[in-house]
Amino acid sequence: MSGASANNTRWAYTLFSSLVIGFILLPLVFIVWMSFFSNKILSFPPQGYTLDWYTRAWEMSDFRNGFFLSFRTSMIATLVALVLGLPASFALVRGRFAGRDLVNTLLMSPMVVPAIVGGSAIFVFFLEIEFLTGIQVAGSSLGLIMAHSLIALPWMIRLVTTSMISVNPSIEEAASSLGAGPLTIFFRITLPVIKPGVIAGSLFAFVNSFIDLEKSIFLVGPNSTTLQIALINYLEWNFDSTIGAVATVQISLITLLLLITDRYVKLSRAF
Repeated sequence: MSGASANNTRWAYTLFSSLVIGFILLPLVFIVWMSFFSNKILSFPPQGYTLDWYTRAWEMSDFRNGFFLSFRTSMIATLVALVLGLPASFALVRGRFAGRDLVNTLLMSPMVVPAIVGGSAIFVFFLEIEFLTGIQVAGSSLGLIMAHSLIALPWMIRLVTTSMISVNPSIEEAASSLGAGPLTIFFRITLPVIKPGVIAGSLFAFVNSFIDLEKSIFLVGPNSTTLQIALINYLEWNFDSTIGAVATVQISLITLLLLITDRYVKLSRAF
């Protein structure tokens, strides 16, 4: 009887898990599917299938330029997060100083603060800088990169820190006792060990920067727009499968990057 009960429980758990996963994935599957509809106005069932929406999306300057702006901004933000995140992670793991927990909380805070609140706060802060110095930051490429660096930095620190915790300090101490300097130890011993975390952190930082909408919508200039904002603007006046084509490209890119990330660091261990 207990065996039958356990079997029923297992089947119920499997069914429930499948329903939850299906609920999460079904909208994504439908978006990919509708990107191939031939209908001029999006409707169901489809009248046929075509790849023309992908061509149309690429030919539209808002989507094309938005993609390049998002890609460029995310790449630079990821580089900034890497430059700042590596020493910060090293200090948080190896350092013993007063206020370490506070510093860690502050560095992780962009992950906790609602994105729309963070975007509006950064926008107001940039306006204050402009009032005080006369230097325009809001609406400039510099301001957008600074905001996206704040998005990327916490993810970089979290994944690099996860990898750095696994490094045995005695190996570094042994190298130091043999005369190796701090830079030599870091680049020849520590960095090769934490390289998976660095790669995963870079990819995950890029993804979160690339898909950002809330901060970007406050900070883009009048003649520029990110891909996410271009999607919102298009949806305001149009309802066809062009949106599905653009979304499918994004889903494919992000899925690929997340699979690569999981190859280096199991994401389930990082959160």
